[in-house]
Amino acid sequence: MTILLFGITKDIVGSSSLSMPASSEFGKKKTKTVGELKEYLGNTYPGLRKLSSLAIAVNNAYAEDDTKIDTFDEIALIPPVSGG
Repeated sequence: MTILLFGITKDIVGSSSLSMPASSEFGKKKTKTVGELKEYLGNTYPGLRKLSSLAIAVNNAYAEDDTKIDTFDEIALIPPVSGG
């Protein structure tokens, strides 16, 4: 599973993408959801928990925590943004 990172999420993780093998702790679960992915990433990269909000897109569409994901989905972490 490849996860694309943008903005501050890229800085926290130290890379513009993550590749999660099926043998990872997260990959071992039979049912995977966006919420489970958020929990796993927050445990692995505690800095992500400090963000005021963190959206996740699955296949170019914003996803809710109960959205199911699998290894072939395109996933992106979208940090909070500010503008003027």
